[in-house]
Amino acid sequence: MDSSTNSLDDASADSSAEFPDRASMMEVRLQAQEDEITLLKSSLADALRRIRLHDQLLPLLKQQLIAVNPGAARVLNQVCCSDGCTSSRKLSSSSAVDGICHRATSQLSDSVVTSANGHTESPVSMNLRPRPATLNRSTQTEPILPGQDTGQDRAPLPRRVRSLQLEDALIQGKPEVEGTRAKLHRVPGLEDEDEEQEEDEEGGEPEKELSWTSSVEEPIQPTTIRSLQRDDCQDGSCSPEKLGSSSASVKTSDQNLSSRSGPLTAIQEGEKKLLVRRNSEKLGNPERQRKRLDKKAASSANLLTRSPSLENRAKELVTSAGSPGSRRGTYSQEMSIKMFIRGRPITMYIPTNIHNYEDLKMEPPSERLELDWVYGYRGRDCRANLYFLPTGEAVYFIACVVVLYHINNRTQRHYQKHTDCVRCLTLHPDKVRMASGQMSGVDKDGKPCVHIWDSITLVTLQQIGLGTFQRGVGLVAFSFADSGAFLCVIDDSNEHMLSVWDCNKGTKHAEVKNTNEAVFAVEFNPSESGNIITCGKSHVYFWTLSAGQFTKKQGIFGKYKKPKFIQCFVFSLTGDVLTGDSEGNILTWGKSAADVKTLGKGAKETLQIMKQTRAHEGSVFTLCTLQDGSLLSGGGKDRKIIRWSADLAPERECEIPEKYGAVRTIADVNGEELLVGTTRNAILRGTFSDGFVAIVQGHVDEMWGLATHPSQSIFITCGHDKQVCLWNAEEHKLDWCITLEDYGLCAGFCPNGSVVSVGLSTGRWMVLDLQTREVVSESIDGNEQLSVMRYSPDGSFLAVGSHDNFIYIYNVTESGRRYTRFGKCNGHSSFITHLDWSKDGKYIMSNSGDYEILYWDIAAGCKLLRNRFESKDREWASYTCVLGFHVMGVWMEGSDGTDINALCRSHSERVVAVADDFCKVHLFQYPCPKPKAPSHKYEGHGSHVTNVCFTHSDSHLLSMGGKDTCILQWRVMGGGGGDRRERLASASATSTSTSTSTSSPEPATS
Repeated sequence: MDSSTNSLDDASADSSAEFPDRASMMEVRLQAQEDEITLLKSSLADALRRIRLHDQLLPLLKQQLIAVNPGAARVLNQVCCSDGCTSSRKLSSSSAVDGICHRATSQLSDSVVTSANGHTESPVSMNLRPRPATLNRSTQTEPILPGQDTGQDRAPLPRRVRSLQLEDALIQGKPEVEGTRAKLHRVPGLEDEDEEQEEDEEGGEPEKELSWTSSVEEPIQPTTIRSLQRDDCQDGSCSPEKLGSSSASVKTSDQNLSSRSGPLTAIQEGEKKLLVRRNSEKLGNPERQRKRLDKKAASSANLLTRSPSLENRAKELVTSAGSPGSRRGTYSQEMSIKMFIRGRPITMYIPTNIHNYEDLKMEPPSERLELDWVYGYRGRDCRANLYFLPTGEAVYFIACVVVLYHINNRTQRHYQKHTDCVRCLTLHPDKVRMASGQMSGVDKDGKPCVHIWDSITLVTLQQIGLGTFQRGVGLVAFSFADSGAFLCVIDDSNEHMLSVWDCNKGTKHAEVKNTNEAVFAVEFNPSESGNIITCGKSHVYFWTLSAGQFTKKQGIFGKYKKPKFIQCFVFSLTGDVLTGDSEGNILTWGKSAADVKTLGKGAKETLQIMKQTRAHEGSVFTLCTLQDGSLLSGGGKDRKIIRWSADLAPERECEIPEKYGAVRTIADVNGEELLVGTTRNAILRGTFSDGFVAIVQGHVDEMWGLATHPSQSIFITCGHDKQVCLWNAEEHKLDWCITLEDYGLCAGFCPNGSVVSVGLSTGRWMVLDLQTREVVSESIDGNEQLSVMRYSPDGSFLAVGSHDNFIYIYNVTESGRRYTRFGKCNGHSSFITHLDWSKDGKYIMSNSGDYEILYWDIAAGCKLLRNRFESKDREWASYTCVLGFHVMGVWMEGSDGTDINALCRSHSERVVAVADDFCKVHLFQYPCPKPKAPSHKYEGHGSHVTNVCFTHSDSHLLSMGGKDTCILQWRVMGGGGGDRRERLASASATSTSTSTSTSSPEPATS
């Protein structure tokens, strides 16, 4: 990261914080209104369906009354004559909207009681008070006044019968509508018909979600008739004797019901027989008609029964849509759970082995992670960041970690107290203490500051400037003359503030504005702590600190050409200042007497160029002084390291290989052996005579592709630098690296482990032999970038996920060396992000950029499985899809759908690792199907974490950063025995034993 980029980013962030984005606010409000309109439409459709259902069941209620008690027919006729008109039944609008069941007695102002001999008793009161028209949108009905003719030619019914609802016919003691409407599932073969019917009835497009039906019907029971008669007697409209007579009549009718012939099938108390009205228009398959009728009643019942009212539900939607990224989990009794990302519902079905979802307890996993190894070095945009300690360790940094690498023992220690990217590093004169500065972070804890720490114990001794520096700390330097009592810091603000701090007290001693130009280096004069030098773009400044005040003198180039950049400088043993610039020259600066003729009387001495030495072709990136007074210089364009004598006469030189880039910094090991940091993120070790070899290597641009070998401790990476690298996780080294024509974004090992496939940014993919590194096969699928390469468990198929919304399936033969197109999965409406194979190798689960979860039957010809309910118990060979029931708990509150870049389940199926957009690696228990699941969180990356993957034995976890070009290898610590099936079965058994619900395997709604 350069300072100009950071300045733009931070200025944009400050502007956004001060002036809210109106377009974003309007988008949020529009989304909330659209959600509310969708809810109202669903509620209206549900109400209309319920009205139709009541209309169809009303004649059946009449027939049921007649079947139970033949005397009811005469009652119906008498009531019709007494009223002199045909009245319409009344629907309770509150029942239609909220789905709340009411008893029949609360809706009647008078009652009719039928005795055993068929006579009717006089009601207590015949006064009916007209109710005002509700004009409720959920019912679209108005009350009918007594005596008002509806104009319908329908058989008259008593008011008691006219007010009956479907809920009134439920079995006594059973739950009401919410409790009895059991799990909804899709009916195979009926999706298209249901969508066509809804399109014809509602005049709109068919719903995207597939059809639903209820697996538990709601039969009319004879107990309903007895309850009606009992309610009438309680109202005083009959005597106890008549009640007993009526009860006896009903009981007799129940006993003889099986032998009675009539229009209905016999219904015995407690049985769950179906009671469905035949469709007079379509006399097709009765089973199909029954499912179609039930589907209408249940399609949006889940939506209405979750909230006490439509208004409250609308408020919930508006609240949840208030932020651009909202994630809510909603559980229903249909054995499914809905998760909302950016207002879009994602339905996930609960597996059958989980009987009580609400009782599942989410706990952090017993496994933990410990940083084992860091691959990479930050040399592409940082200077003076490589030092050698007396302990034999090289100190450098990458991402948020300062690495102490023992060059002989090949071991690493890590300083991990930084919360964001480390940008600078310096060594104390005592060769023990270190100071490192960091950038501002993505969260509140990532504030710019400087850490002073002990390189032996890795203990933080002082934290300096927390909350003082802006954007980040760019440069740090200890004083030498006073044994490192002071620390000089330059931040990344526009003025590049120069400040001096007391190292022991952690207090600021002085501060001054430096320059608006880029600053590349700062150092104290070794012999005088009051003198500080800074250099950068087109300047060299000589600062003097006295009594807490800074005075500045600018270096004068005089007759010499002023270079565009002064890249570095050092102090010679004679006290002169040597600078390296972008012109390839080494300039020697010294003090000269005041030019009285030019500057007049009172002119002070100045610092001028005493000598110019041509050193390199291109820039001089680094200078390093040795103990014997000689000088080392490192070139940029020519990649040379030159050794100079004390009087700047060249002595020896060597050139580093081109693949490592230019020389960024040099550290002296013992006067002869050197450590060299390069611009292509490598650290070389060697001498002028023997040459240099790489001891640390890494990628140089953003990385995305990561895959681990199925049986060995090796892994492969690829990224935007067009490199494909094979790493050895046991020996912590790079086995080989090749460069491609296009950059790679994904990779996958064949199960036999002999080849690996790599997907590129152009739609092309290739298969590499691990031993010879040769391309054994390649193909092109579309012209969009590829995102997933995944082999089936037996290696017979390869699935290629592309950004053109397709998944391409290939037959694999000849041990992964021959590929033929098998088919193409077409159904996603956005680019493919993740996919996994089932353990039997016949099915695929895939995610897309618009948060879809789709399932595919590959063996049946890449067929899309529209009934996702059938895949809820399927077992998956791997689990990398970020959307799914088993990993729903990994999403944080407020996630916008792109906050999680990747996840990976361990081979033992005990834990799942998550890579997020906030530089964190999370470790969750697997499965984690409940929102806000707890996890272990680990820091180390300085950019979005793009991928995570477990090694074949689950002994280590690998994570890769995006822009930080860092690969972290984590050791998996702890963890008990048993896999996730045992834990899940144990949790399910515990929840079943503690559950109070015995009538249904479904859990109670929270």
